[in-house]
Amino acid sequence: MNLGFSFFFNSIMLGVGLAMDAFSVSLANGLNEPKMKKSRMSGIAGIFSLFQFIMPMIGWVCVSALVQYFTVFEKFIPWIALGLLGFIGGKMIYEGVKNKGSGEEKPPVGISGLLLQGVATSIDALSVGFTIADYSLFEAVLACLIIGIVTFIICMTGLVIGKKAGTRLADKAGILGGAILIFIGIEIFVSSFM
Repeated sequence: MNLGFSFFFNSIMLGVGLAMDAFSVSLANGLNEPKMKKSRMSGIAGIFSLFQFIMPMIGWVCVSALVQYFTVFEKFIPWIALGLLGFIGGKMIYEGVKNKGSGEEKPPVGISGLLLQGVATSIDALSVGFTIADYSLFEAVLACLIIGIVTFIICMTGLVIGKKAGTRLADKAGILGGAILIFIGIEIFVSSFM
């Protein structure tokens, strides 16, 4: 593989494509927590970026070493994403309805919730390991690093947009954010059959 324009362009486009789910979840997190500090925003974007870096690398390793086992697991990816995002989204909707009109601020998504979101939004990135299977270790790491950087930028954008909208939609933000997560889970599930 040549580290030319095509390599970097393809890596950036992979990053953009893979980050769309993480963008939507970041948007939902921003809606849910309109007073989020910049350090927390960086942490959330960092978690999504880390998972978007790790998952394609795991896919690359699986393709390189464990191809026969990975193909069996691949059919469960949409189910796992649907389950995780459905659970998190359902919980956000429940809390939004329960606290609607109470005037209390919704609790921020905890670290375990963020890790679940990170897994759910990046699990489909495992299959990117197939597309980069012919890369050397250095090229695979570099491509995954580019994907992670692109994800970070896109997630920060989603968090900023969500925060701005969240201050205007404070009462409905948790419900809207939960609905977005459930929709993303359904979209990942349905698109896997197309």
